[in-house]
Amino acid sequence: MAEHNELGKEGEKVAADFLKKEGYTILHTNYVFQKAEVDIIAQKGNILAVVEVKTRSTLDFGLPQDFVKPKKIQLLVKAINQFVEDNDLDAEVRFDIVAVHKKRDGYDIEHLTDAFFYF
Repeated sequence: MAEHNELGKEGEKVAADFLKKEGYTILHTNYVFQKAEVDIIAQKGNILAVVEVKTRSTLDFGLPQDFVKPKKIQLLVKAINQFVEDNDLDAEVRFDIVAVHKKRDGYDIEHLTDAFFYF
């Protein structure tokens, strides 16, 4: 597996652990629907958090959250609509980003709630 793929998987695990500590229940990781993949689907109360995890080892090219593009957002919306329908869920859907910056001595983690909106 390429080094950047390993870093991404490591970041997703770090993000899931972080969310659990924050009181979220992880419902699904790496949910795939058609061409879309949702990194983490988590729930806290009546909030269904659709979480895109972005992991970087350097911030030289920008913040991790800056790499969530409109096409990705469109795919996430499509996938989560299917997930909600398949699981007959009645919850408020929120789109979050967990930005993970790997440093020599650990991680900086930033959880951006309501990171983007859809129409």
